[in-house]
Amino acid sequence: MIKHKAIMIGAGLANMASAVYLIQEGHWEGSAITFYGVDDHGSNDGSLASEQADDYWNKNHPLDNTKGYIARGGRMLNYRTYVDLMDLLSRVKSATEPNMTAAEDTRDFDAQHRTFDKARLLRRGEGIVDAGKLGLDNKDRMLLSRLVMMPDKDEEKLDNISIADYFKDDPHIFTTNFWYMWETTFAFRTQSSVQELRRYMHMMLYEFTQIEHLVGVNRTRYNQFESIMLPLINYLKEAGVHFEFGKIVSDWEFKTSPMQDEITVTGLEVTDAKTGQIDHVTVDDDTAVIFTNGSITDSATIGDYDSPAPQDMAYGLSASLWKKAADKFYNLGTPDKFFDDRDASEWISFTLTTKDHLLLNEITRITTQVPGNALNSFLSTAPITDLGNPDVNMSIVVHHQPHFTTQKPNEGVIWGYFLYPRRTGEFVNKPYIEMNGKEMLQELIGQLSLVDPGPVNIREKEQAIMDSVINCIPAYMPYASALFNNRAKTDRPLVIPEHSTNLAFTGEFVEQPYQMVFTEQSAVRSGEIAAYHFAGIPMSRLVKTPRYDKDIPTLLRATKKMFE
Repeated sequence: MIKHKAIMIGAGLANMASAVYLIQEGHWEGSAITFYGVDDHGSNDGSLASEQADDYWNKNHPLDNTKGYIARGGRMLNYRTYVDLMDLLSRVKSATEPNMTAAEDTRDFDAQHRTFDKARLLRRGEGIVDAGKLGLDNKDRMLLSRLVMMPDKDEEKLDNISIADYFKDDPHIFTTNFWYMWETTFAFRTQSSVQELRRYMHMMLYEFTQIEHLVGVNRTRYNQFESIMLPLINYLKEAGVHFEFGKIVSDWEFKTSPMQDEITVTGLEVTDAKTGQIDHVTVDDDTAVIFTNGSITDSATIGDYDSPAPQDMAYGLSASLWKKAADKFYNLGTPDKFFDDRDASEWISFTLTTKDHLLLNEITRITTQVPGNALNSFLSTAPITDLGNPDVNMSIVVHHQPHFTTQKPNEGVIWGYFLYPRRTGEFVNKPYIEMNGKEMLQELIGQLSLVDPGPVNIREKEQAIMDSVINCIPAYMPYASALFNNRAKTDRPLVIPEHSTNLAFTGEFVEQPYQMVFTEQSAVRSGEIAAYHFAGIPMSRLVKTPRYDKDIPTLLRATKKMFE
């Protein structure tokens, strides 16, 4: 059904992509599009800590220390697979580089700073692990090959089967370098959906052959807010798009139909986040409603150097609205599968800002690589999993500096995360989730000390490192891995649900053919589909998605890699 106006619920990447395509491909006026959102960062965030400390979602947890920078998370790009993202970025100007599109900006930076991870895994007593040896045995290879070779039409056979279930007779795989790298590169857990693992094995199969060096990873010049989101925001504002930030769409009004299956939004309840005032917005027949129905940063909280991040137990804002719609119609998915099991989805990250480069230089010495977005994961030597296996304690990303445009020349920024926040630290005797920023830094220094080749161990410089810290900000995200939660295909709505006349779903909690979640690619494509649908553009004009699982040379290289 062709429309000429749109209300966007959620101001993340997916809906911004949809707006750009509506304007450029649908030839809409920007003034016909209105965004309602809590903030303009979404999952692709990054800013001064003082800015995020004042955002609505953190208002109940004021900070004593708001110095430094914070990025709740970070996602790696890959040009070969993220074709829709790169198409989108080619349509808007860079926010930092004159005479470049955002795509040209990213390609230019990446060409000069190629990723080659020399210390992907580190272990006490071994230092840098030879991660090119995946450690797979024949049973591992057979079960992985079965996933890769499964045709799309049979994918529903993996409904409600976790990775642990699929490999229940093969616990060995969870002790391999392959698993350590796969779980920390993409944030899978053993209780995650094996259906989603299959999609990753299909779409990222070529990465299988180079995962120990991450040479297929591409990075933006600065943090993803300044390099991805800000160019989109600038473009949309210049086009006349309306942004209503600090506004929460809290309920629906739907048309009543004889069969009770027609999905037509006729009104919205909008709550002002600051005042609590509730307004009613009428949705007329010429207006589309494009809804990002879940966010991995919902209910996030942040701490500071001396305070741990508190736990916000509220059900996610966007998921709550999704649940209200799903309660009315039978084909809009199952929000609880993703937002009612924090044990499967929570993790905690930290952003460390220093006033000099002492720690950066020490990490460079220990890992033998300069700052530039490598991913370093520290392996335990003691059993720490439910299966009684060693696993990854923590991971860090040392960005190319500066990571923020406002960083001073002598300042450094490091990001890290704990995939299992309830595990106990090796150097600070408390669960990661209970640690403040200082304790997370102490844990990091301790992990680095275990793999330090010398001659002077980093422990000898611990006090000087501590003195160099401007802030270390923990960020608790209860839904960070929710998009991987175990589920069936019908637990996520289609971008355009059957019988919907004006409602579309976008983001990481929608069902799209072939697409893997937790990527800017899937987010952008969902927005593109919604825009094309409501603008009456044939779906044949969507950006073509490559299928590397059907490429014979890629399959042969992956097979060879399995035996190394």
